[in-house]
Amino acid sequence: MGAVAGIMIYISFDELLPTAREYGEGHTEIAGIAAGMAVMAVSLNLL
Repeated sequence: MGAVAGIMIYISFDELLPTAREYGEGHTEIAGIAAGMAVMAVSLNLL
């Protein structure tokens, strides 16, 4: 499970983040990644 999480984090930071910065404004992409990680952490704790 940890390896899959690491792969997903790698993909989001290495591939999706530069694209989001190219098309987005401000720091919305960082806030989106942080919010997504927070939602996943909360949902895993609720299970």
